[in-house]
Amino acid sequence: MIQNTKAKVLIIDDEPTNLQILNEILKNDYILFFAKDAEKGWELANRESPDLILLDVMMPEVTGYELIQRLKENPSTKYIPVIFVTALTDVGDEEKGFKLGAVDYITKPVSPSIVKARVKTHLSLVDSEEVKITRLQIIQRLGMASEYKDNETGMHVIRMSHYSKTLALAIGYSEEGAEEILNAAPMHDVGKIGIPDSIIQKPGKLTEEEWQIMKRHPQIGAEIIGDHHSSLLKLAKSIALTHHEKFDGTGYPYQLKGENIPLEGRIIAIADVFDALTTVRPYKKAWEVEDALAFLQKEAGTHFDPQLVKEFLKVLPKVLEIKAEWPEEIEKLKN
Repeated sequence: MIQNTKAKVLIIDDEPTNLQILNEILKNDYILFFAKDAEKGWELANRESPDLILLDVMMPEVTGYELIQRLKENPSTKYIPVIFVTALTDVGDEEKGFKLGAVDYITKPVSPSIVKARVKTHLSLVDSEEVKITRLQIIQRLGMASEYKDNETGMHVIRMSHYSKTLALAIGYSEEGAEEILNAAPMHDVGKIGIPDSIIQKPGKLTEEEWQIMKRHPQIGAEIIGDHHSSLLKLAKSIALTHHEKFDGTGYPYQLKGENIPLEGRIIAIADVFDALTTVRPYKKAWEVEDALAFLQKEAGTHFDPQLVKEFLKVLPKVLEIKAEWPEEIEKLKN
């Protein structure tokens, strides 16, 4: 059975004539749902999960302004884009609508070409956001594939990538730049896929020969990611290759020192180690947060960039929020 891939549009207007007009304009391109009042619109928004809502402002009992507030406060509907379709043309009315979360305004009487163009544009933006979210999920799962070798749940890649974004924002990255760090960080240890399980999962200390094999995972990760024009994959490759370098030049694989280590590698080094220390692993218990922070401070200037350690301490409340949001399964069972 072929699944219908048309986008779903919910139209809410108390005037049947307006519903008929919009139906004629959009019926060939979308799956349409109709509501003559805000309560019915609220019910359909929650039940059908439309991709877009066309909403009248002036309706009896509950106005479009009041309904959009409810929609934006509800987790299951807050991300549905809402376009107001209204006879109100005052600039103040538009400003109020945008402040409440509307993405656009179409004035009545509507123009079919404008309605089609605006709906198509905003659905394209929804598709773009879906692609972005899906890309992150795929990257996270690629990271989890490597983490499953020595971390049973793989939540590590999610936590440390959010820690990394938080630290990047704290040191002046733009929102877009920090988002790229978030997207690239899960691939930091993808090279572990190429390391034998007997080494990755060994409970005791590695032999010198085993340690030399383990130290190859940054280069293996860089080879897996490869060379691309994509800024995201370039960043991911740099992170995979440099997150085990140390500030004093004693890290691996290239013994880079100080600011010769790319900034993204220095950021991930802190996020990665902090999460590893404060998480249960097959070979160790979780450290207390205070002990992990003491370790970061002790290693500032040797293992870690000292300025970044200071900034990490400043954003600790946000870090702890992330840690609580993405617990290990074993921690969930305890609670």
